Amino acid sequence: MSTYERIQSKGNYQIPDYYTVIKTIDMHTGGEPLRVIIDGFPTLLGNSVLDFRNFLKENHDHLRTALMFEPRGHADMYGCLLTPPNDPSGDFGIIFMHNEGYSTMCGHAIIAISTLAAEMGWIDIKEGENKIEIDAPCGRIRSWVEVSNGKVKGVKFHCVPSFVVGLDRIIRHPQLGEIKYDLAYGGAFYAYVDMQKNQFDFALHAKDYQQIIKVGKEIKQLVIQNDHDIKHPFEDDLSFLYGTIFIDRSSNPGIDSRNVCVFADGEVDRCPTGSGVSGRMAIHHLRNELDIGQFMKIESIIDTVFKGSIVEEKKFGPFNAVIPQVEGTAHIVGKHEFMIDPGDPLAKGFLLR
Repeated sequence: MSTYERIQSKGNYQIPDYYTVIKTIDMHTGGEPLRVIIDGFPTLLGNSVLDFRNFLKENHDHLRTALMFEPRGHADMYGCLLTPPNDPSGDFGIIFMHNEGYSTMCGHAIIAISTLAAEMGWIDIKEGENKIEIDAPCGRIRSWVEVSNGKVKGVKFHCVPSFVVGLDRIIRHPQLGEIKYDLAYGGAFYAYVDMQKNQFDFALHAKDYQQIIKVGKEIKQLVIQNDHDIKHPFEDDLSFLYGTIFIDRSSNPGIDSRNVCVFADGEVDRCPTGSGVSGRMAIHHLRNELDIGQFMKIESIIDTVFKGSIVEEKKFGPFNAVIPQVEGTAHIVGKHEFMIDPGDPLAKGFLLR
């Protein structure tokens, strides 16, 4: 038998025992990737999603980098791992991961994992709305999967209480001068920078991708250094600035505005950013630009769209917060069986920009 014939006769290939094998399902929400880890991950110890996340960070962070970084991922890869819920009323918990570490909230991942839960039969589905209770690091997220003729048509979710810390705050950039921003929370803290209130030499289009990353990272660091109000009222673990969100007008009919988020270590969100839209709902409500029940259509850098609205007002510590609703769609793009050789000098991955 020739070598080629022997290869063909193997059928299912036997993986050597010394490899770590991790299986994933890959998805996208509005173009933003989500790598869902479904098998092969070590057991996490703890009693809550925050416990599980801390245990992962301290003991198995090399698996995050192996799956997010090259050669298995890329600089803008995003992933998640499911955990037990915080209490029996939840369906499951979720840990979000990216190129820098772990985020507190991710709307695109909520939309994707809700879609996947329905399409994989992890939940019993019926025609119409199907509710899922998800424990994220920022708190309980409720999503509704819309099913028509047995197929998922879209997902909406209610974010945690979202609030504005301050409007029209100012930092000074050494080259760009004075930059005005709003500081708000939608499951994560963002500095929102309106292009109409500031002067930049780039637009929110794909051709300006590298400049958006550069300036977005610089603004984030300046806000971290100068703004001392990035504090969650109840959880210290949530008290950090996640990213910069640039806002501008849209040239597409029926779209209210464009949203481009630079988060973690210079990742650019391909979708409009679910937690970012949640924070924007709080900003627009405080500015009397959006009432309860009204909605906005917000597009991404690649023109994909989320629909945002406000469900109710809610007191949250010292803040007059809102409960935002965000709507979008997600799709499965493939599945992987990744193998990690402990003898591989690049087993933990690497990144190039």
